[in-house]
This record gives sequence, structure tokens and C-alpha cells, in this order.
Amino acid sequence: MSFALPIRVYWEDTDAGGIVFYANYLKFMERARTEWLRSMGIAQQRLREETGGIFVVSETQLKYHRPARLDDELLVTAELRQIGSASLIIAQRVLSKSEQCADAGTADNAVLLCEGTIRIGWVQADTLRPARIPRQVSGTLERHAGSMSQPFKP
Repeated sequence: MSFALPIRVYWEDTDAGGIVFYANYLKFMERARTEWLRSMGIAQQRLREETGGIFVVSETQLKYHRPARLDDELLVTAELRQIGSASLIIAQRVLSKSEQCADAGTADNAVLLCEGTIRIGWVQADTLRPARIPRQVSGTLERHAGSMSQPFKP
């Protein structure tokens, strides 16, 4: 399993019918990517201050399978698929924890709700022009690539 962040669905995440609004899956994925990076010691605000660069989303591809509903417990995963000189491709899934799931921290019996890939590019914050991902970031990602099969434990 990839890095996984537990998230609960609140009223603010849903439409009038109590179903998660489709765009909120992207918000859940953003939170998981941020926590995934943080779990490796990559703090985005500090990185901006030290390097003048930031990650920005440049491409998304999502497929919705089933809806999440008010009060559902979700697991949102992040897994590095590709690292380039100026961008990363991250595979992400939003899973609903199954009632039969014995270990609430795993996705073994979870139901797939949404999946996709997100490309984030590295840019200079002041100009938004693409730049090379700083070596400390790419090196950290490469070192942790083999450990991405470990579940996240909050």
C-alpha cells in the first residue's frame, strides 16, 4: 500500500444530498500529497523560503467510481509514479474504509471511490516559470521510493 492519510467527510465536503462534491476529492488528494511530502521531511513553506520555488499542479486525471457520503471515513493514498527534472507524477486513490476492515489504518478491505494521477511541477515562485526540482527534494524522493509501500500511521 502507498502512503495513506485518514480523512473524515464533514458537512462542508458534501452537497445538499450528503454526497461529497466532486471537486473535494482534489482537496483530499492535495492534503494527502502535502502530508506525504511532510512525512519525508519536505516542508513546502520552508522549501519556498530556502529555494524560492514551489510545486504547482499542472495536470490531473481522475476517474470517479462511487460516491463518498457524510461521516464516511476515507483513506487517501499518494504514491510516486515518476520523477523528472522539473515534475513528479503521483498516483492517488480515495478509498472508503469498509465496515469489515479489521485494521482501520489499512486499505485491505477498502472500497475504491476515486483514483487518478496528478502531475506537479516545480516553478520559481516569483515568475511561475518551470525550474529543476532542488536536489535535496529529488534525492529525498529517490531515497524513499522503496519505502512507499509502508502505510502511513498518524
